[in-house]
Amino acid sequence: MIDFFDFFFGQFKDYTTEFLILELTAIFFGLLSVIYSAKNSILVYPTGLISTFIFVYILYTADLYGDLIINAYYFYMSIYGWYLWSRKDQQHHDLLKITAVSAKDNYKCLGIFIVSVIFVSVVYHFFHMFNQWWAYVDTFITGLFFIGMWLLAKRKVENWLYLIAGDIIAIPLFFYKGLIFTGFFYIILTTIAIFGYRSWKRTLQDEIQTP
Repeated sequence: MIDFFDFFFGQFKDYTTEFLILELTAIFFGLLSVIYSAKNSILVYPTGLISTFIFVYILYTADLYGDLIINAYYFYMSIYGWYLWSRKDQQHHDLLKITAVSAKDNYKCLGIFIVSVIFVSVVYHFFHMFNQWWAYVDTFITGLFFIGMWLLAKRKVENWLYLIAGDIIAIPLFFYKGLIFTGFFYIILTTIAIFGYRSWKRTLQDEIQTP
């Protein structure tokens, strides 16, 4: 039991006050972003921009370059998704509705996964980080999150499945790297994401049934 507490909480001795505030601020806005996403609200993007901007710095200090690139990509996709979600028709209805992925979308997802994994692999190779086992895990997670964020911007219900899978794999990695609050944060994100997937799926079914 003592070893358990030492593993999770002993790492806080290396935390500075500034770093702790940054991590908690990033977590707070990230949590807001996922809640707004589950509610299908465009506020997912401004809150997400704040969170990802801070996490880029945090992950850089932890040498998690794959997750750093994920958050930099999130920042870009938040701007892109914000634009897509804000488009209205003449009756001020959203032009972009919740839909399911098509066969063409799946091919694009595969392409995004391959390109992202290759790109992150090059980054880790450049920094000579592939001598660490977690670098391979981080690379794989990056591919899942890249797909999830692209599908979120396109308002595809399956975005949640990729994000949930990435979250579950990332949780033990964050604990291992000493990002304790971030690890617990991702546990909460996974729970919200499950509810978000169910909510979006119900919305999609209602739209299909509505003539």
